[in-house]
Amino acid sequence: MKKVIVLGGGFAGSHIARNLENKFGVTLIDSKNYFEFTPGILRTIVEPEHIRKIQVLHTHYLKSAKVIIGCVDVIAKDHIVFENKKIFFDYLVICSGSSYNVPFKEKDIIKVSRAEHLRDCYDFLCKAKDVFIIGGGLVGVELAAEICTRYNDKTITIIHSKEKLIERNHKKAIKYSENFLRRKGVKIIYGERAKQKEENFFLTDKGSKFRADMAFLCTGITPNYDFMKTNFAHCLNKKNQIKVNEHLQLIRERNIFAAGDITDRTEEKTAQNAERQAKIVVKNLIALENNEELVEYHSKRTPLVISLGKYNGILDLGNFVFTGIIPAFLKSFIEWKEMHKLKKS
Repeated sequence: MKKVIVLGGGFAGSHIARNLENKFGVTLIDSKNYFEFTPGILRTIVEPEHIRKIQVLHTHYLKSAKVIIGCVDVIAKDHIVFENKKIFFDYLVICSGSSYNVPFKEKDIIKVSRAEHLRDCYDFLCKAKDVFIIGGGLVGVELAAEICTRYNDKTITIIHSKEKLIERNHKKAIKYSENFLRRKGVKIIYGERAKQKEENFFLTDKGSKFRADMAFLCTGITPNYDFMKTNFAHCLNKKNQIKVNEHLQLIRERNIFAAGDITDRTEEKTAQNAERQAKIVVKNLIALENNEELVEYHSKRTPLVISLGKYNGILDLGNFVFTGIIPAFLKSFIEWKEMHKLKKS
């Protein structure tokens, strides 16, 4: 049986491992021992028990695949190096995702990356008065909404270097999110960038000063690519994303694929798009084994659901935007459906 190594157990990696484990000898290597529904992690900052709904062990939904916990050091054309040992493969799929690059030396700035990080901050948030959110993209907006809809005794400030929140979305979605947060008392500072922290205060590049009992970093996401440096630096673009062809193979590499946030595809880095790429990789790996024609991946704009707390949200369909309680329930349903699929395995 041919050997497939999958790096990363997020939306793309978990899908690929699950759908190939009966056809190949699959090994999943991940930095954590569980799959996490990342669009739902922000709720754990105000509802710690929510973590049980969005995590499932890899070994629960994978029946025959091998699971290794840790980080790969180097990849080559036919093997990876893990803890100074070589593990050989016939096919490699890179789904290593991305992480937050903290531009501050201080360790008390909270990276919004995993539910466990946020859950552990719950008690601190309950006591905090001044909450500072760096970044007004999707994550920053959703985090501010989770906090302001649960508490009414906190001063919440978003600092955003751009001139609009969630600037890549429809103008109606942008306006609705801003009006919603302002009605809840959230302060939004545009056109400034947090650059320095002094005790409980942040200084911006425009000289503004903001007090913060808690600070959340919701910007500065970078691909997890270190293992590429030794042998495949030429396959990285200027953003350190992996350059892939129309079949999601590394450039000039027949047996190495990539999917999810790590790829250079021009599209929103969402769970939905990660799974779309994963499905193409599964088809193409099977096609290679059967000497069949490979399938092309085409980027496209997909629907986006933005939650504004538990009972409000935005459904952005491109030219159509729907707001209110139905998008909020839709996002909860998507979360339930995805986790139910894995937990019932």
